[in-house]
Amino acid sequence: MAYEGSSVVHPLWQGKANVGELDVSGPAGRIEGLTLRLYDPSTRQWTIRFASSRDGELTPGLVGGFSDGRGEFHDQETLDGKPICVRFIFSEVARDTFRFEQAFSGDEGRTWEVNWASTFTRVER
Repeated sequence: MAYEGSSVVHPLWQGKANVGELDVSGPAGRIEGLTLRLYDPSTRQWTIRFASSRDGELTPGLVGGFSDGRGEFHDQETLDGKPICVRFIFSEVARDTFRFEQAFSGDEGRTWEVNWASTFTRVER
């Protein structure tokens, strides 16, 4: 299922935080979301939280960082009453593009099911 739309990122705190506004549409309808990303210089780790306009709930923070052009972030959540591990991967990071992948694991990270993959391309405004 393909979605098209935009993600507008607003940098804050001299690059130690940002807020992203997601607005995409596809066969299953429109998705509006807000991402809050916060950097902790003492640990060199980022925390990423997401909220959807559907329910306004802010997710627990995925924590991780970047190394060699790849970012990996993890947290534990509940889906349909069952505990799951959540993983975000940022890869193929270049000046104007990157790939994002979200995956869930119901077996404590032994296996992963990718349920969202996106390629982002910077557009000059």
